[in-house]
Amino acid sequence: MSLRDNIRTPGRLFQIVSVHNALAARIAGEFGFDWLSVGGYNVSGSWLGLPDVGLLTLSEQAEAVRRIAAVATAPIIADGDDGYGNYLNVMRLVREMERAGASAIHIEDQVLPKKCGHMKGKRIVPARDFIAKIRAFVDTRRSEDFLLVARTDALAVEGFAAAIDRAGAYREAGADVIFVEAITSREEAAEIPRRIAGPLLYNWVYKGLSPLIPLPELQDLGYRFVLQADVLYAVSFALREYFGELKRTGSYGRAAERMLSFDEFNDLIGLAAIEAAERTYEGT
Repeated sequence: MSLRDNIRTPGRLFQIVSVHNALAARIAGEFGFDWLSVGGYNVSGSWLGLPDVGLLTLSEQAEAVRRIAAVATAPIIADGDDGYGNYLNVMRLVREMERAGASAIHIEDQVLPKKCGHMKGKRIVPARDFIAKIRAFVDTRRSEDFLLVARTDALAVEGFAAAIDRAGAYREAGADVIFVEAITSREEAAEIPRRIAGPLLYNWVYKGLSPLIPLPELQDLGYRFVLQADVLYAVSFALREYFGELKRTGSYGRAAERMLSFDEFNDLIGLAAIEAAERTYEGT
């Protein structure tokens, strides 16, 4: 079944989890998630140690996708920010992400420099400018199975009605999935599927603007995707615990209860396959 046919499966909610590097992709692969997301928020935070405010470049994001795709076992949706410019930049974005191994991209209708969707002070481009980017995406992709998730940030900037209008226009222009960002209530979450035809994505953010609606409820409301992008919050908590214990006690202490062993980690990253290759090819 193609990805396009797959997203049309009735009554199915696809769970997307974010990964920030290849190691996280390997670990996520153990649990069989439907999709992996390579979000700019997480790549900017982990690669640059900086917030998601438009600092990450297309080349850096494409390299992150390429490394993750090399070990991933699930299709990848890549964050394309605002497309890194106008429709010409979107054309390059599509080519780069297809080569990198992504199966989909989401782009947003913000003004560059963009911000994380749950931050204050966002600005959006005219709808016609974003529609031009959607058309460029559709015309550039090599396969219809390379999907476009069109995100609108209009809800926080111009209100609910404007977000619905833009979402409908983006769907009509060729977007495969619609993503209304920064929903602020269960009432808004329930109303959006009634107003917008086609697959919808709901974004979980821990202590962000949107309610963390349980997955069965999202499915009942009519959403087709849920994005859970909080991987760096868990990673940062674990690292603070680990480094804090080393500084306080000079040893692993309580952190050891949440650590893999030397052998367990080597198993995780595939050392056994390397050793098998050594046995096969050494001396030949």
